[in-house]
Order: sequence, then structure tokens, then C-alpha cells
Amino acid sequence: MSKSIQLHIEGMTCTSCASAVEKALGKVPRVQVAQVNFAGGKALLEVGEDDGDLQQALRKAVSDAGYAVVDPSEKRAQAEAHVRKELQRLIWSWVLTAPPMVLMLLHMIWGIHPIPMHVYEIVALAASAVVIFGIGWPIIRSTIHSFRTLNFTMDSLIGIGATAAFSTGILRMAGVTIGDFTVVGAMIIAINFIGNYIKVKATGRAGSAIQKLLELGARQATRLTSDGGEEVVDVTALAVGDVVRVRPGEKIPSDGVIVRGTTSIDESIVSGESIPVDKEAGSPVIGATVNQMGAIDVRIEKTGEDTFLSQIVELVEKAQATRVPVQELADRVTAIFVPAILALSALTFVGWLLFTSPTDVSAALSAAIATLVIACPCALGLATPTALMVGMGYGAERGILIRNGEAIQTARDLDTVVFDKTGTLTVGRPEVRMTAGGDGAATGDVSREVRALTLAVERESEHPLARAVCDWARAEEGVEAEVASLGAVETTAVPGHGIRATVGGRAVLVGSMRWLREEGVAGTIDTEEWKQLGMTVVGTAVDGTLAAAFGLADAVKEDAQAAIAALHALGLKTVMLTGDNAVAARAIANQAGIDEVFAELLPEQKIDAVQQLQGKGHIVAMVGDGINDAPALKQANVGIAIGTGTDIAIESADITLMSSSLGMIPRAVEMSRDTFRKITTNLFWAFFYNLVAIPLAVMGLLHPVVAEIAMAFSSITVVTNSLHLRRVLKKGE
Repeated sequence: MSKSIQLHIEGMTCTSCASAVEKALGKVPRVQVAQVNFAGGKALLEVGEDDGDLQQALRKAVSDAGYAVVDPSEKRAQAEAHVRKELQRLIWSWVLTAPPMVLMLLHMIWGIHPIPMHVYEIVALAASAVVIFGIGWPIIRSTIHSFRTLNFTMDSLIGIGATAAFSTGILRMAGVTIGDFTVVGAMIIAINFIGNYIKVKATGRAGSAIQKLLELGARQATRLTSDGGEEVVDVTALAVGDVVRVRPGEKIPSDGVIVRGTTSIDESIVSGESIPVDKEAGSPVIGATVNQMGAIDVRIEKTGEDTFLSQIVELVEKAQATRVPVQELADRVTAIFVPAILALSALTFVGWLLFTSPTDVSAALSAAIATLVIACPCALGLATPTALMVGMGYGAERGILIRNGEAIQTARDLDTVVFDKTGTLTVGRPEVRMTAGGDGAATGDVSREVRALTLAVERESEHPLARAVCDWARAEEGVEAEVASLGAVETTAVPGHGIRATVGGRAVLVGSMRWLREEGVAGTIDTEEWKQLGMTVVGTAVDGTLAAAFGLADAVKEDAQAAIAALHALGLKTVMLTGDNAVAARAIANQAGIDEVFAELLPEQKIDAVQQLQGKGHIVAMVGDGINDAPALKQANVGIAIGTGTDIAIESADITLMSSSLGMIPRAVEMSRDTFRKITTNLFWAFFYNLVAIPLAVMGLLHPVVAEIAMAFSSITVVTNSLHLRRVLKKGE
């Protein structure tokens, strides 16, 4: 039985680093699958049975590869410390690099020599040594480690290029006639630190959306003591079973159940819905949501990592670590990229010596160093995960949870959206839509007396139709009081038909029209039109005469028609699956604007319907409640579970919507399309950059410093383009 483990990795500076960590983890016994996301700094593992030593073995494997596993509870503080450390490295590297760099430029461009050349060479060599082998030691260490393991990373290219440039200063001090690239080596490291700092800041922003959800939680709670008093405690001190008091305007400290009071709660942090949800005793509540009205007492049922919000954060973090199929090409290229660049750089050096100027070692070395530092697999590796982090984070803030990256790519190609009917397109409960009195007409008012008699008979029943009729009867003021005046009520249920009752000495029957006719009830009401609309008809007979008829139907959700229209605008066909009869199904479909209907289906036949559509070449998304429709959700190319709060079955679908609003479905499709479009744009520019830049470097048309600036800029461009996705998504709201 395998299980998932997520590790937070520190020290990775490029996708080649992630590849090195992935290989190291993949060699650990019992690790079945290892995926490492550089942009998110996470490793997602599928492992076999954990004998207790597995975590230690995983940490050692990461450490041996030159990186570290960090505590997720301290990750944010560690991430901030990492940003500060990168900033310090950046500042000090330029403090030491800038003076010799200025001296070098004065000499190269204007022929100015503020200090003697031999003094300049000593200053340049000393400053560059500190920058390269002191401040830049992590890069050099990684380079040494890559030679030891023959697993080269982007740091290897930077380290080799900087060391090669620095070596020219040593050779000149030894009397060898060669161009001086000493300061260039320091500049390569310093410019690399600029790129690293901007990337760390940018990728941190890309991945911060989910973490912000947790930070919105309450810090303190008012806990009730055993003697009826109150005490203010830190949220981390709460335990399961504690009862806390939450006043209007305060946040629910943790998941629980209301034990006293009624209120409305703003659950927008979870569902994305701005309308508060009414709650009463027995209603579940979610931590970090806001109490809007009366004071309530809540019994805590979950704390810490077990809370709903924490589980959502973990779910999305895992999703961000998954791969999109299109990323596989970039991964294959990246895996061979660094060794290929090392070989190309060596060939460039040899080629320049053999075919251009055998005595001009400086030109050959310049072209070789430029080839080393211009290559940027980081841009390729960042293209997909940074866009995924932004897209998934944005969706999670609005109640759209995408469980894996593959769903985003598949959603781009969707052409058909299949809906379950009950609870998805409809509200999931019947209501009285038409009524008629016992005068033979198909429409008309029902007298208050008949309302009261019907309510008296039906109010003890738990049948959904009975509850709907009772809700309708109670809608008229004074009916409840009239029921109380009717006298004793004796009822007998007739399964599958209705209820036979005596109310204050009067014989009352409430049930199907067919049963009433079988019981010899006199009188008729024309309800044929109701049946054509797919309604279920229930009648009330008093003392042997038909007194009223009620047409009941499950109501289509208010936003169904707009959501279906939005899907049609996106070029998608819509289909409805239901176990209802064809007439009722077609009526609901017509109200919502659905294109095609599969009616009278058994639960297992819903899978067949999805397969039938797929067999015709359609790419299908299935929308259901995530519980009864789980098999069909799995069968579809993309499964979308729609529901509310903790009732949702997250594991059954690729995309989970935390609200029952159908309007979130076209939004989820648009979000997936926009995210994938951004991924493909990133990949295009990353490939295009390398295709153009590397030949220029080989031909000696790029100075090593310019090459390093271009390399850093390409990665920054990809991350910035991914961050722009958030603005694109906001425009679509």
C-alpha cells in the first residue's frame, strides 16, 4: 500500500538542481515515484511501507545531493531568511565587484588608468577571489559535487565559467600572455545573484496565495471554562472537545459544530461566495470563516493540520508539485541540456583554436565562457511550475481547487460538459410549483381549510414530497394556528401511495392521484399539462372528494441558465444525465438550456453514457456531487466535483468547486485555458531564447558578461510572465 509524502527542499537554484534531488530520492529504497518542483521548492513522493527509518533516509539522500529538507511549519520563516540571505549575497558581491569592474571599464573603453596595472590586477584578483570562492562558495561547492557525481546542474555552468575566467588572472600573474577575464568571473557570480534574488522573490509571490489562506486564520480564541467562565487562549492551545465563544465580527478559530446560537457566517475564504450562510445549532463551521451576526458557542472538532483549511492547503501544494504532460518535453531537454552545453563549450574552445586563430587563446576562452553562461535550462524548467503555482493559487482563493496539473492541459481540449441533474443542475429537493383547488380547473387557489388539513396529515412525514407540500402550506399566515384547532389527528402510512388519516373526525387522504382514484375519490382536476412538464402530482381528498392537487418538481438552480450559456459561449456542448423519466428530464434540460439528455439511467449506466460520448471522439468533463457520481467523475477526461464546505468529496475529481454555484464551472474552464496558454507561451520563449542565444555565443558574438545578463534575464522574464497570469485571470472575473 503506497502513500504520498511531501518534502520541502531548500537550496535549489535551478531545475537541474531539482533533477539532481529527484534522482537522489529515486534511489532511496521504497520510493516508488519522486517528483521535485524547483519553483515550489517541494518534492512529492509515492512510497511503500514506512519502517520508521524512511524519513531519515530521505533527508540523507537530499543532504548528500547538496541540499536540505526543511520543516514545513517553519517554511515561511525559512523562506524569508533565504530571501534575506540572497539579498546579502547580492549586495556584498557587488560591493566587491563594482570597484574593479569600474577600473576595468575605464581601461577598456577610455584607456584611463587611475591606478597602476599591476596594482589593478592584484585588486581584481583579490576581490574576485572573495566573490567567487567566498560569497559564491555554494555555487562552487555545487560544481565540485557535480563532478564527483557526474550530475551537472546550472550551478555547474556558472561555477565552471566563473572559475575559468578567474584562472586567467592567475595565469597572467604567472607570466602567461592571455586576456584578463578575472573581473568577468566575479561579474558572472554577481549577476547570477541578481537573477537568483529576483527569482526567489518572484517565485515566492507565485506560491504565496495558498499560504495566505492559513494566515487569515484567527490567532486567539475565547474558550469556555468548566465553571462557565471565559479565557482567551492562543488558537494552537485548543483541543478537540473544547467549546469556544465566537462573537459577531470574530473569526471561527477552528473547525467545529455550533452548540448554541444562530448566525450568518461569511465563508468566502473557503467557497469564494460572498453571500453569508445561515447557521444554527448543529451546523458545521470552518476555521477562519467570519461570524457575521449573533454570538455562538462552537465545539471544536478538528485542530492543526486536521482542519479543513489545512487539508485544502496541502491538497493544492501537492497539486502544484505535479507535472503537466507538456512539461515532459522540457524535462527531457533539461536532463541532457547541461552536459550538452559543457561539451559544446569545450568544442567551442577547441574549434576557435583550430579554425580561427590558434594563438588567440583569449578569444577562444571568451566564446567558451559565454557559451557556458548563456545556456539557461532554468527558463525551461520554470515555464510550467510557476504558471501552475499562480493559476492554482488564484483558483484556490476563489474556491476552485485543481488537484493535478494534467487536468489543466486536458481542460484546454474539452468540447463536452456532462452534468448530473439532481443536486448539480437542480437544488436537489422538490418544491410545489403548481396548485389547483377542487373545482375541476388546472389552476386555482387552495382554501385555507384544505391547506390546514393537508399540513396536519403530512407534517410528521419525512418523505421529500411531504416536506415540500408542508413548506408550501405553511407559507400562508395563520395556517399553523388553524391546524391546532382541527382536533386529533390519526394517520396511517400506505407505502408507495400516500397517507390515510382522520383529522377531527374527517377522513383525509393525501397521496398520488392514481391511488386516490383507486380509493374511489370523487371529482377530477386536470393535471395533464403538469405531467407534460415533468412534475410529480399529489392530491388531497377530504371526505371522499378531491379537494386539491399539487404539482411538484425539483427546481433548476438560479444560475444554471447563465452558466450553461457561458459554457456554450466557450464552444462547449452540454449534456445532462439523470435517472428521472424522459419527460421530467427534458423539462429540466429545456429550462437550463442543455443540449442533450440521457434519462432513466441507473447509477452504473452514467459511466456508459460518458464512455459513449468519448467513443464518438468527445473530450468530456463530468460535473457531479463527487460522491454518488464518483465512478462517472473518474471515467471522464476531467472530473469536476461541485458542492459546499466539508461535504465535498475532494478525492473523486480532478477539479473541486467549493461552492454549489454553477457559474464557477465556466470560470474553472477559462482559468485552466488561460493557465495552459501561459505555460505554452513560457515554453516557447524559453526554447526560442536558447535557439537564438547559444549560436551567438559559440560564434563569439556575445561577451561573457552580456551572456550572463541575458541568461538571468530569460529566467526572470518567464517568472514575470507567469505572475502576469494573475492579472489575466482577474480580467476574466
